Amino acid sequence: MNLFFYSLVVVFLTTCQPEKTTTIVEPSVAIRDTTTVITGAERIAIYHPLVDKKKVGLVVNQTSIINNQHIVDSLLKLGVDIQVVFAPEHGFRGKADAGELISDTKDSKTGLPIISLYGKKKKPLLEDLKGVETIIFDIQDVGLRFYTYISTLHYVMEACAEHNISLIVLDRPNPNAYFIDGEILNPAFKSFVGMHPVPTVYGMTIGEYAQMINGEGWLTNQAKCNLTVIPCKNYDHNTYYELPVKPSPNLPDMRAILLYPSTCFFEGTTLSLGRGTDKQFQIIGHPKLKSDFSFTPKPNEGAKEPPLNGQLCYGEDLSNITIGSIIKKGQIDLSYLISYHKKMTSLGEKYFLDNNFIDKLAGSDQLRTQISQGRTEAQIKATWAPGLEKFKKIRAKYLLY
Repeated sequence: MNLFFYSLVVVFLTTCQPEKTTTIVEPSVAIRDTTTVITGAERIAIYHPLVDKKKVGLVVNQTSIINNQHIVDSLLKLGVDIQVVFAPEHGFRGKADAGELISDTKDSKTGLPIISLYGKKKKPLLEDLKGVETIIFDIQDVGLRFYTYISTLHYVMEACAEHNISLIVLDRPNPNAYFIDGEILNPAFKSFVGMHPVPTVYGMTIGEYAQMINGEGWLTNQAKCNLTVIPCKNYDHNTYYELPVKPSPNLPDMRAILLYPSTCFFEGTTLSLGRGTDKQFQIIGHPKLKSDFSFTPKPNEGAKEPPLNGQLCYGEDLSNITIGSIIKKGQIDLSYLISYHKKMTSLGEKYFLDNNFIDKLAGSDQLRTQISQGRTEAQIKATWAPGLEKFKKIRAKYLLY
């Protein structure tokens, strides 16, 4: 790790608008030279010639913004012939619950057909692609294997390879690209929340990840997609980039996004991690625990029926942890998952969900088994190390920054 993680006081934040730079003081984050990140989507002059006079499909959501304007509106103003819009999990406007099936519809503003890739199908069909010559993929990712936008990317690449359609990925910064950690997915546990043999936190932008999918032959029959990545400018994996738009309904701010690698495992337990509050992935609790801190999950945007809905939960508030301290640690923190296992089992309460969803999140049944056996964080992470070293060599072939 470089000076970014070990100096002292100031972090310069940038949004995707090149003219704006914000400064924030964080006691444990580093001084870093000010850079202005320009996303791939903003570099219209580079990719407009690739779509001019072509029939285009877009894979986009609420994060697909160019200077406060949705990319659909920007490209229509430039005369780009958009045929269809494909929407990932959470939908075109990003308001649907996690896991909620989305139906096909029309955009009320433009009249464009919107085809869901998180409903009856995960991959565009030939009939959906009729007349389309090029697809643009522009979605803000957060760099976790179980965050499903990369699974949507996989299926879009596969459809493009099958139907001889070119794909342009407009790259965006990954806020969790500054470290690599977690267990490598065991293929026996492959699902839509884990499709590839990568660690939980893989340290790549979505453009780099697309190149890896292609290069490693992960598409069906090792097919290759005609892929072009439009890279970000003034960015590297250690750039602290403040996301200008929530990437999904339950990641409301940067603290939630940076805690997500450590707290998302609670999705596989009987505890609440704040869905149904305004501190999603930043608070942990259960009705049977004892604590001075409490909260009550209630239905809200992105959580119509949150876990432990309406029940007073006692637990822990992580929302006061500084962003700087999370970044400085630079790894998945298993201490929360381990400590709450001890607390719940000491009360004779069930901890892991009966469906063993945590196995899909972790990439195998190993983490659940290790925690149940009383393994320490250090012991668990030692079992990840060989796989991580192998992955880093694969990853290196596809880096753009």
